[in-house]
Amino acid sequence: MATITMSDGAPAPAGPDAVERRVLDAALCCLARWGVAKTTLDDIAREARVSRATVYRAFPGGKDTVLDAIVVDELSRFAGDLGERLLGTDDLEDLLVTGITFASQTLTGHEALQYLLAHEPEQVLPHISFGRFDGVLAAASGLVAPHLARFVGEELALRTGEWVTRLVFSYTMAPSPTYDFTDADDVRRFVRSYLLPGLTDRTTAPAAPPHPRND
Repeated sequence: MATITMSDGAPAPAGPDAVERRVLDAALCCLARWGVAKTTLDDIAREARVSRATVYRAFPGGKDTVLDAIVVDELSRFAGDLGERLLGTDDLEDLLVTGITFASQTLTGHEALQYLLAHEPEQVLPHISFGRFDGVLAAASGLVAPHLARFVGEELALRTGEWVTRLVFSYTMAPSPTYDFTDADDVRRFVRSYLLPGLTDRTTAPAAPPHPRND
């Protein structure tokens, strides 16, 4: 294993995983502060308090590799945290409320993501629109389907997961004055009014969700 050299002379955390974690956390801070275009590999190294060479050893492709790793790492972290919360639910209503609220809070509270949406939307929007959004929907549906299957069966679980994912993205990108998806009480009202009735008959797919109100 290569010796890790710290730019400030301080001893490095043991093991490559610790260094990668340090670099990824630093990169997220830089993205939340400056965005993708203005963040350099030197910025990331300085924030992580490691040398530029250390960043390259951990991520041989440089900045692009770091950015790709951030996406994978953040999705993995989100999936783990969401899974833990959903495992603690005892009925379909609580599962939907817990999942929607947590996902919405995570998206709206993610500083780097919100900076990019506000200042560099071209870095994010292509991934959540048109054909590329299908991959997002498939991944999200596959993540929540095993939990939904406990209550709606396997056949309906994937379709319900896609439906709910579309709702979360829609209400996050275009917030409604009627329902705040980061507020559990609002989400519970929405679930009882629109989602649970659509899932009562488990032999049919859920009806199309109401479009977020912007008036």
